[in-house]
Amino acid sequence: MSETSAPAKIAAPLVRKTWSDDVLHRRSGARVAPLALGFLILVAIAMLSAACGAVAIPVSAIVQILLAKSPLNELVNIVPSWPASYETVILQIRLPRVLLAGLVGASLAVSGATYQALFRNPLADPYLIGVASGASLGAVLALVLPLPLPLYSMGVVQIAAFLAALLTIAMVYALAKVGRSTPVTTLLLAGVALGALASAGTSLLMYLNGDKLHSTYAWLLGGLALSSWPQVFTIFPYSALGLAVMILYARPLNVMQLNEEQAALLGINVERLKLILVAAATLATAAAVSVSGLIGFIGLIVPHAVRLIWGPDYRFLLPMSVIAGAAFLIGTDSLARIALAPSEIPVGAITAFCGAPFFLYLLRQKKRAVF
Repeated sequence: MSETSAPAKIAAPLVRKTWSDDVLHRRSGARVAPLALGFLILVAIAMLSAACGAVAIPVSAIVQILLAKSPLNELVNIVPSWPASYETVILQIRLPRVLLAGLVGASLAVSGATYQALFRNPLADPYLIGVASGASLGAVLALVLPLPLPLYSMGVVQIAAFLAALLTIAMVYALAKVGRSTPVTTLLLAGVALGALASAGTSLLMYLNGDKLHSTYAWLLGGLALSSWPQVFTIFPYSALGLAVMILYARPLNVMQLNEEQAALLGINVERLKLILVAAATLATAAAVSVSGLIGFIGLIVPHAVRLIWGPDYRFLLPMSVIAGAAFLIGTDSLARIALAPSEIPVGAITAFCGAPFFLYLLRQKKRAVF
């Protein structure tokens, strides 16, 4: 027996245990039910979120409005019996906010799960490798520059945040390369270093532009108060593409839980996999951060909560993180809107207050290893 075949022989039972078609078939039925239940809970949370606000709207009226505006209305032929203002509130204000919160929450949660798998680090999240710090620097730079006002209405802040996030991860990847490989350790170190540099640049810009401190600080706190349909349509392609790529690569992510050497021996092109998944996770994160600012904790708490309840198999963990991340941010954003109405609490503070106790509760109840 050759020396190089030994790790593969050691890893093979683990892979068979995770990948076996028999196991997959046995578990598939058990996984459909939680996914279906989770999706129904997500829809219920979205409906309740759309119903709550300064003007309380019955859920039944929301369902009727949505059906009346859909192609199904030709079949059900709903006659409007609700005030006209309900349509404006639902279709122009609350529905885009709910959808945007769902996209942002799903993007941050799945990106966090992917980073944790790639870096084999339970503390990895979309903010660890400098993506969020780079986006912050880009957004603050756009806010403090004397740009023409029409550019702000065209989303120049979001565009700057998105481009800066992509530029940051490109620099991190270039700096982390050692020969033809990109070790996880150097990737993390480069991310932390460039993230710190970007944060320092953000702080310096805020210090030098005190007159714009309020607007820059409000963006950094994160929020969805300015949600609109153009924002939903703008980030949807990027979030959808990033999420689809990460979910399609769930099987190789399972193999990566062994280690890079064993994964390579089992036929995984590790460097190509890391490049594709880092790019996909960064794309989804950059899209989310560009419209919501810095909303922390979702990429850390949601994947761990899903993992603690349903296990570490990424074929299930990633789709469930889409549902859980979307539901979590829609729910917390609703709480941020109504807790101190008419004032609005930064949703980033709510995610931290809700996420940390929930995570500690799960950790205490399950009595299992977190990662």
